[in-house]
Formats: sequence, structure tokens, C-alpha cells
Amino acid sequence: MQALVDIEDMVKYFPVKGGVFSKVIDQVHAVDKVSFEIKEGETLGLVGESGCGKTTLGRTVLKLIEQNSGKILFNGVNITEAKGKELRELRKDMQIVFQDPFSSLNPRMTIKRIIGEPLYVNGVAKGEDLRKRVLGLLDLVGLKPEHMNRYPHEFSGGQRQRICIARAIALNPKFMVLDEPTSALDVSVQAQILNLLMDLQKKLGMTYLMISHDLSVVKHISNRIAVMYLGKIVEIGNTEEVFKKPLHPYTQALMSAVPIPDPERKTKRIMLTGDVPSPVNPPSGCRFHPRCSHAIEICSKEEPDLKGDKHRVACWLY
Repeated sequence: MQALVDIEDMVKYFPVKGGVFSKVIDQVHAVDKVSFEIKEGETLGLVGESGCGKTTLGRTVLKLIEQNSGKILFNGVNITEAKGKELRELRKDMQIVFQDPFSSLNPRMTIKRIIGEPLYVNGVAKGEDLRKRVLGLLDLVGLKPEHMNRYPHEFSGGQRQRICIARAIALNPKFMVLDEPTSALDVSVQAQILNLLMDLQKKLGMTYLMISHDLSVVKHISNRIAVMYLGKIVEIGNTEEVFKKPLHPYTQALMSAVPIPDPERKTKRIMLTGDVPSPVNPPSGCRFHPRCSHAIEICSKEEPDLKGDKHRVACWLY
């Protein structure tokens, strides 16, 4: 299967300013030399703690945020320097569904205008054709024709997220970043939205980057999983394999925290010591070593590379 998205040595730092003249005094290492690929038609789940750089990575891939260095290959084409008309054309193929469905919708616009805007702006449809296309998109995401002339505040959280999905798929994109699309929803509604996303992927042949804290959500929807810690990917592999046999000590700790709906089954929880280091001043060597119970001398001195074939891990234990 061909890689639709290929990221090579992606770096994104944010400046820290201080002093009277607001000079740059340091850098937040949000994403630091990250490389991975997403094959056409698959879902790659991206997991990790808050502040590890998941959302920054997703937005940088879509060029909503400019990277400091590294390559973004989309369908084999280097889009790192894409601007103007070229970038506008790319926007049709690369879309995002944001975490909060309420703040990502314009409260002054009707649903017809919200969903129809990408079609109108890109010259795809207008007038009666636009109305028909919006009706078709509403039907595709499980909403009714009468919803078309309402405003975002008149809908529930799940319905608002369906509207966001309809807007994102309006131009038939090839690739979508799903930035925690279910975290603001009730558990019963989460399942509906996840099933909707999986159905749309089958119907439209889309590729997803699924960003989430919820490991059960990621397990349900993803073909492969990438685990991120403090701006670095520490493990990546097939979903079943990563859940069955996590290799990195950080992944093992994450998996041990997943609740199991069986009171008879006892699980051993791995408790991490210490706090997450500051991304402004990350530790030398392996970034996880200050909290790792398996750390050896080399861990604090040299940074491990992602090694392996289908199941790769960045750890000196392997």
C-alpha cells in the first residue's frame, strides 16, 4: 500500500519571549525530528499525554502551522514550501475536524452556509446545485433536511460534530486529521461519531490521522498506533500488536492505565515517578529516562532511534 502522507524529520519549536523588549529567550520543543508515514486508506492513531505535541503535529502536517524544518510529502509531492494557489488547491485534499465542535462553527451562520462555504469558495457549486449538495452531505452524516436553516446553538454536541464532519468532507478530501473529535461528547454519542467516521472512510476512501487521549477509541478506529512523548514518537506499530505487546516503558505504563470492564481480572498498574519534564528544556538522551524504572547509563547520554520493521520502538532496551 502506497504512503499518502510521509513526514520526514519534522521540527516545530515555539519561541519563548521575555524581558522588556520581548526578545526570544528560549524555545518550546513541541515537535522534535518526528518521522512517520500514513498509508492510503488507513487510520493512524496518535496517542500521548497532554502537551506532548500531538495537536501541533497534526496542524503542522496540514500546514495550518509552519514547520521550522523537515519535509511533508503528500501523495509523493513535497508540499513543504507550498503557498498561495498551490496551498489552496491542497486544502481540498487535506481537512481537519477540531476537538470542540461549538467553537469551530460560526454562530452567526446557518448550517447551509457553514457546510456550503467550501463548495462556494472553491467554485464547485452555487445556487440550487449548492443547496442539493448540502442536503446530500447532511444525509451522509445522519442529519435531516430541516436542520439546514438552523444555527449551531440549536444543536446538541453530537449533532454539531456531525456538521463539522459534513463541512470537512464537502470537497471529498483524501486525508483528514481528527483532533480528538469525540473528547467533548458523551460516551454513547462518541460511539455514534466513531462509527460514522469509519463508515465515511469506507464510502469515500479517506485516510485518517486520529489524535486522542482515549486508548479505547484509538483501538476501535485505528489500523496502526504511534505513541508520542515530549515531542518525540517513541513507538509505532500495528494496533493489535502494540496493545498486545507494548515495547516502550512509556507505552506499557499507558496501557496499564486502561480500565478493564471485568472485576475478576486483576491488572498491575505501572505508576510513573516524577513529573513530565519541561518541553522548554527537555532531558538529554532519551526524554523518558528520568521517569523510567528500566533506565540504564546510555539512556541519559544518547538519544535512541526508532528501530524495527513493522513494530518500531525508540528504546535502548531493544
